[in-house]
Amino acid sequence: MDNPTLTIFLYTLVSVVIVSLISLIGIFFLTLTNIKKIKVVLFFMVSVSAGALLGDAFIHLLPEAVEKAGFTLEVSGYVLSGIVIFFIVEKWIHWEHYHLNLHKSKKHPHSFALMNLMGDALHNFIDGLAIGASYLISIEVGIATTIAIILHEIPQEISDFGVLIHGGFTKMKALAFNLMVATTAILGAIISIFVGISFGDFEVLLISLTAGGFIYISAADLIPELHREINVPVSAMQVFGILLGIGFMFALIMLE
Repeated sequence: MDNPTLTIFLYTLVSVVIVSLISLIGIFFLTLTNIKKIKVVLFFMVSVSAGALLGDAFIHLLPEAVEKAGFTLEVSGYVLSGIVIFFIVEKWIHWEHYHLNLHKSKKHPHSFALMNLMGDALHNFIDGLAIGASYLISIEVGIATTIAIILHEIPQEISDFGVLIHGGFTKMKALAFNLMVATTAILGAIISIFVGISFGDFEVLLISLTAGGFIYISAADLIPELHREINVPVSAMQVFGILLGIGFMFALIMLE
């Protein structure tokens, strides 16, 4: 393994380990009993996450893909494919969740929580693929993508922790299982690095798919969630959060 490849691998490994450790953030909410304050923090984090994912897609990932392959139908097709793939994955998770809830019994009180874990494992694996592919483009793009994913993971992991508790897991088991499924990001990153090194065109493909996925998550999942709150001060805070996330991605251009 030559020095540039080793550098990429180390940056990627450190990034996915940090992303995986975000799964433990639920422990910081164990002592919080004020549900209203938690919701305010979560809404703000979701808005920052939406802005960061959109910013990373349009400011870092897509420009890099276009620079390498040109503004072609191929790149557009990959982006659209990313949107469709993320839709299918999410639809599959919802289908499985629905059918498990239909047939769950007292013998299987954790059914929906286990399905949440399976979905989270797949989600983290895809995050790992995205981080690895981003570092293959450049260290700066890798850092930007890692930060965008971290900002998305914080509210996601807090929500997952709540689902596991609601599903009957103890607090410590919920933290342990969240950490366990988070490590699939490491597997995804390793696969991404080695496949990307072997097949040069893989970078453009996965970067474009990632951009499509980030656009889908922001537009289909996060922003609709923000519309559930129509209070004017909270809405203003959400707009500020989205702009903050986008602005943060713009600021990271200074690293390049």
